[in-house]
Amino acid sequence: MDMNKKVIDQMVYNVGFQRKVNKTKLPTCTILGTEVFVGNMEWLVDYLTRNIKYLSGDYLTITATNEIIMAYKDEKFFKCQNGGVMSIPDGGPLKTYGRRKGYSNMERITGPDLMLELFKTSEKNGFRHYFYGTTQDTLDKMKAKLEKEYPKLQIAGMKPSRFRNLTEEEDCQVVEEINATNPDFIWFSLGAPKGNYFAADHQGILKGFMMSVGAGFDYYAENIERAPVWMQTHDLEWLYRIFQEPKRMAKRYFNIIPRFLWLAYVEKK
Repeated sequence: MDMNKKVIDQMVYNVGFQRKVNKTKLPTCTILGTEVFVGNMEWLVDYLTRNIKYLSGDYLTITATNEIIMAYKDEKFFKCQNGGVMSIPDGGPLKTYGRRKGYSNMERITGPDLMLELFKTSEKNGFRHYFYGTTQDTLDKMKAKLEKEYPKLQIAGMKPSRFRNLTEEEDCQVVEEINATNPDFIWFSLGAPKGNYFAADHQGILKGFMMSVGAGFDYYAENIERAPVWMQTHDLEWLYRIFQEPKRMAKRYFNIIPRFLWLAYVEKK
């Protein structure tokens, strides 16, 4: 197909794209301007399962305190965060903030956990999953593990990242390849915030429901070890990450969390 025609076809589809699910009906609370989902994993999985066909072409953002701060300071990222169907709270401080504001049923929902829950329900419902990003080696590990743990899961396709910005022609090829597999869910592991921007930039272009899960592929492939369940349950996964990568993660958490607490509880009052 002529590349200009591909671009035109994408533009036509994008212009014609209209969200069929009323976003205003979703339970959310506002945290420094970002609308964050209020609810639990069970409600979210049921919602996505029932509405997946209507959600095609849209995206969900997985949000920790770092993304909240970025959105608060950066207008472009703010639009990215609030432009999808919803933003889910992947961070203990967000859950705590929501509960203090009266949303007692607000729970932390991580990207890796959401993937596993959707894999389970997809075996029953026949949903197709496409995985884009990370390395070929990681994707191969994921595929072998998925085929063992979820033998009925339909893997629509997998494609590694180029680890650089795509040219217009390359981007069109990626879109064509993914859309040709007719996926229900499209998962990105392109890093943050690159994965979030990729989803927002392809809203109404890629035909599937998009989610960027950061290091979610590496967790599932066991390249990175997740914190013990008791630490996850008590919102201490961030501490485990510091033990794993003290130089990088300590600087990140000890800068971001105090800044979030100041902005959310002091400056915004």
